[in-house]
Amino acid sequence: MRAEAPAGLMDAFWGYERALMSNDVEALDRLFAPGPDTLRGDAVGLLVGHDQISAFRGSRGGAPQRTVVETHVQTVDDDHALVVATTELVRGGRGQQTQLWERQEQGWVVTAAHVAVPPPAYDARIWRTLGSPLARATGDGPLAGESVAVKDLYAVAGQRVGAGNPAWEAAAAVETTDAGAVAALRAAGAEVTGISRTDEFAYSLAGTNHHFGTPPNPKAPRRISGGSSSGSASAVALGHVSIGLGTDTGGSIRVPAAYNGVWGIRTSHDAVDRTGLLPLAESFDTVGWFARTPDLLAAVGDVLLPPAGPRPVGTVGDLVVVPELLALADPDVASAVGEAADALGATEESWDLSALPAWRAAFTTWQAWEAWKAHGPWLAGRLDTLGADVRGRFEMASRITEPRALEASADLLAARQQIRSLVGDRFVALPSASSVAPLVDSDLDVVREATLQLTCLAGIAGLPAVNVPVTTAEGLPAGLCLVAAPGRDRDLLAFAPVVVLDRR
Repeated sequence: MRAEAPAGLMDAFWGYERALMSNDVEALDRLFAPGPDTLRGDAVGLLVGHDQISAFRGSRGGAPQRTVVETHVQTVDDDHALVVATTELVRGGRGQQTQLWERQEQGWVVTAAHVAVPPPAYDARIWRTLGSPLARATGDGPLAGESVAVKDLYAVAGQRVGAGNPAWEAAAAVETTDAGAVAALRAAGAEVTGISRTDEFAYSLAGTNHHFGTPPNPKAPRRISGGSSSGSASAVALGHVSIGLGTDTGGSIRVPAAYNGVWGIRTSHDAVDRTGLLPLAESFDTVGWFARTPDLLAAVGDVLLPPAGPRPVGTVGDLVVVPELLALADPDVASAVGEAADALGATEESWDLSALPAWRAAFTTWQAWEAWKAHGPWLAGRLDTLGADVRGRFEMASRITEPRALEASADLLAARQQIRSLVGDRFVALPSASSVAPLVDSDLDVVREATLQLTCLAGIAGLPAVNVPVTTAEGLPAGLCLVAAPGRDRDLLAFAPVVVLDRR
């Protein structure tokens, strides 16, 4: 058996793919071998014989739109070969198709095929609870027809807030009203499909919930999905929903958006109503969301964000890239982000980041102080209900003294002014995360620390940030993060379509 493709095989393969995407049933019939022994199988069942396959194709109204991500060929002999292709659906998620091709008198034809599509919508790693829908739209507005995954920190009427922790969920009261953001989405016509998983109390960037597992990452299999809005990001990437509602305190929109290859926005601090949202650290907590297109990301912003101010929308000439920030990321990510920024005509600008370690330390200290203030009274006797990673952070938080916290708060005020001054009235391009999504069994603490150097800047300064999906040279998803001054959320969303880049 050899890997090189026989002459004419790949021409036939790509002809099949074009026919499939255009629903050219006659061409598809020609490319499947005639006779009663031709096979086509998928999760629903097995079709035996060309006539059954043709009848199926003629009645289904076309296949879901997709692109072929990669192909692999195993040649049996000059007249027989196996082709395995990984596909990416426009609606989200990845699949595979395996085809056995044979050279017959009329040319290359498929004698057997198996199609694997993304898994069904319910996955306990992604969802805490699902409905059909869980909560219907209350209005008929601009988001009519859209579906939402709600991070398990937001109140949804008739449901509990579980916060990623079974003990908290068991003790929680049933909510009587929706959180402000949830109510606004439903009033705009969106339906809540379900409540999505989060890391415990949102105190993580990994998405590796000790109790429920790691939501799958369809863009980077066997790698983490990123937290703490991991469930919502995974649901969007897989195509289970069109909108994923999450939060961003230290990077929990930007990191999973980058890892999963989707669009995401962390809004300016206090730009969106946080009523009904379980806090982690209120000085940094923000509402955010995911979508698979920049247009839908902006459409959600039209619903949730305050009206646009008089400030003009930025242009490409307003974009700067900072080499010192790129250097904080792994080389593959820095290269992908730098090349994307260069392609957009970004101006290079040097920043003095000598104070960054101190800013990062102050951010961690004040975040921990506020997290313990919010949840310490309940967790004090229940730390054993937490996974080891989150437990370690809360144990650290419990030991922070008030003088140390107040010192950190003062440092943050100075850092906020300096960061806002550096950003000014431009858009700044930097990596959304320090690396591609790590493998599930990686040392995630090291990755967390490296990424927080980048993500803490927007958190400290209360800046809006949009993740633009980019791809490394190795084909893995990464994120170009665009930040701007507080209140320029709509400007970023308006600028986003300009930076639609090759995501393969």
